[in-house]
Amino acid sequence: MNTDTRQAEFGSGVPEPRPLGVDWIHGSPSAKHNTDPDIQVHVHDEHTVILRQNMAIDYEAPFLYLLFGDDRAVLIDTGATASAELFPLRRVVDELVERRLVAYPRAHYPLLVLHSHAHGDHVAGDGQFADRPDTVVVPAGLDEAWPYFGFAEDPDRVARVDLGGRVLECLATPGHHPAAVTYYDPHTGFLLTGDTVYPGRLYVSDWPAFRRTVDRLIDFAGTRPVTHVLGCHIEMTTEPGVDYPIRTVYQPDEPPLEMSVAQLRDIRRAIDEVGERTGRHAFPDFVLCRDA
Repeated sequence: MNTDTRQAEFGSGVPEPRPLGVDWIHGSPSAKHNTDPDIQVHVHDEHTVILRQNMAIDYEAPFLYLLFGDDRAVLIDTGATASAELFPLRRVVDELVERRLVAYPRAHYPLLVLHSHAHGDHVAGDGQFADRPDTVVVPAGLDEAWPYFGFAEDPDRVARVDLGGRVLECLATPGHHPAAVTYYDPHTGFLLTGDTVYPGRLYVSDWPAFRRTVDRLIDFAGTRPVTHVLGCHIEMTTEPGVDYPIRTVYQPDEPPLEMSVAQLRDIRRAIDEVGERTGRHAFPDFVLCRDA
């Protein structure tokens, strides 16, 4: 392999807030006859890839994020299916890394696997990377992930993951899950919120923690150029306040994946409106589902 070390131009300016402009695969009326790829690959730019799992493989159809730096890449989440035959995540990631190395040759280019949280539809593919060379998989559970970021000692810190020329900022954001982490990428301006915020059913297991998390995200976004708030699912329809049924495998009228800081503020107002009431509470762009 050519060992030249061409450096990427990540830039130091304000990222451009442009729509993703993607027609996401969204299932089909008959999963048996689905012809979509197992994994949709959207190259946002030469350093940033968004992946979506096929609904015919798993109805959750999570989004995953692959970000390239000069020194290493990070994959955030590994999807809802363990089988490499049904869900060839490692093969797709390896192909994308090899393509990257053609443009930016490196003799050594590690992969870091991190997670938004520890629910099964975000960690199922971890095993595909267990024997991959030059790869570190940080488990998603509270006892593993939070010490990695230093959140066990200081849950309010802003941790940093340096990819080489591209440094992600990481926040502990519990409420949906105790070990949830949000990632901010200054290159794209993406705020990657996992299942904490997305156009769908926001399941809240710890209401006070969720409220604090949304406050923190709003405060954080006030000091960073956030172009898009990007979660890991789409569950809403284009009709305000109406979501698709759980376990649906066909969502022909999805809203965009990308949300805004203004919608974060909408969620905060919705939290106040819901108050101490448990249950399901529908709002135009999301549904708050409070367990307790």
